[in-house]
Amino acid sequence: MSDTPFGFGLPPEEPDDGDEGKKKDTPGGGQGAGGPANPFGFGGFPGAGGPGAGDNPFAAMFGSMNPNDLGAAFQQLGQMLSYEGGPVNWDMAKDIARQTVSQGTSDGTKDASVGPAERSAVEEAVRLADLWLDDATSLPSGSGTAVAWSRAEWVEATLPVWKELVDPVAERVGLAMGDVLPEEMQAMAGPLIGMMRSMGGAMFGQQIGQAVGVLAGEVVGSTDIGLPLGPAGKAALLPVNIEAFGKDLGVEKNEVRLYLALREAAHQRLFAHVPWLRSHLFGAVEGYARGIKVDTAKLEDVVGQLDPQNPEQLQEALQQGMFQPEDTPAQKAALARLETALALVEGWVDAVVHAAAKPRLASADALRETLRRRRATGGPAEQTFATLIGLELRPRRLRDASRLWASLTDARGVDGRDGLWEHPDMLPTASDLDDPDGFVHREQMDFSELDKMLGEAAGGAGPDLTKGEGTDEGDKGPEDKGDDGK
Repeated sequence: MSDTPFGFGLPPEEPDDGDEGKKKDTPGGGQGAGGPANPFGFGGFPGAGGPGAGDNPFAAMFGSMNPNDLGAAFQQLGQMLSYEGGPVNWDMAKDIARQTVSQGTSDGTKDASVGPAERSAVEEAVRLADLWLDDATSLPSGSGTAVAWSRAEWVEATLPVWKELVDPVAERVGLAMGDVLPEEMQAMAGPLIGMMRSMGGAMFGQQIGQAVGVLAGEVVGSTDIGLPLGPAGKAALLPVNIEAFGKDLGVEKNEVRLYLALREAAHQRLFAHVPWLRSHLFGAVEGYARGIKVDTAKLEDVVGQLDPQNPEQLQEALQQGMFQPEDTPAQKAALARLETALALVEGWVDAVVHAAAKPRLASADALRETLRRRRATGGPAEQTFATLIGLELRPRRLRDASRLWASLTDARGVDGRDGLWEHPDMLPTASDLDDPDGFVHREQMDFSELDKMLGEAAGGAGPDLTKGEGTDEGDKGPEDKGDDGK
């Protein structure tokens, strides 16, 4: 995905788009076409810059406050962006994603329906993968069924989850667009705010459709980005993409399919049997979305350059970067929580799959490293999150998390390692990923004592610290302290 689908500019200290980053320095930056007195800079509408344009922002947009001029301008915009609905035009997103898929990928690979032989091969690979994983994790199978999808079927199956991920971001952007108007002008500018929200819905519809369509040509299953994008309990693989992935690896096709089935089945186990994990991850995305703000200078530039007769300009202009993360403690905390949780998910899957595959697949090491390098060179997970919410998943975090889980397996065994998923507070933190061995050594304690305390508290027999209980003396009952209980 060469463009940033939602207009998020990547952080300046970590550009990964080369010369593409220079797009942000396009002419018309700063105050925009309308200048300081024109908060939106609608330079492309008939009559713009008429009498009073320097003093009245609406006059600058439409030439005068004549109701007929305003009505004509809004009618033009209404014809261009007639969508009415939520923050994203999902019908548009679906259509564009399907169109993108039908065009094929850059290497010339076209989508194709999955035949009976491929379907059977996927089902067998997932069945065998689940059997092998039984020895590598205490979490039971989470794959009720195994399915083989075409790229188009992946789009259809994952759009509901994309909606859940993107809507909070788009909703926040839509509200921020309305907030660009001064408060005293918002009441009289209701139609304008509605138009801006329709513009946002069309923009997000175009960009999420393009992003999902491109991603459909890259992913090999339903969990490539570390989140469960497909229906619960369905382990899904994409045969056409697996074929492309393994083309130049020099590894047997069956081994490639089986290794990828192990990864898909391991993800399914984790999300099926750690009930809080999904809401934890999606909640972090929502928390991040709450801090998003619109770069008003960029908004002025975009709208100022918009020509109602040329709607194609909208997508090109918005790809230059329109939003920026708000650098607040809450924003940083949401990012850290999401980054760390995703690293722990991917690290656990990496460690568990390696344990299951290493004794059985000659190519296990090579396939593991290939997938790690794919992530490090900008695989679908990094690019999708970077463009969706400005987040880049760090490959270093994946390796550190995998090392931590492997160390925990050695120190506590499979049950002790997987037991950490019982509650988010038991998991390693971001700082623990910097020192995996330190976490294992520091946290080696008898959790049975904690379980005992929780059980006593639940049964109403917890220690009463106000009476000195919980100490060596306080632990003794009255019968141990003499007849008077002292």
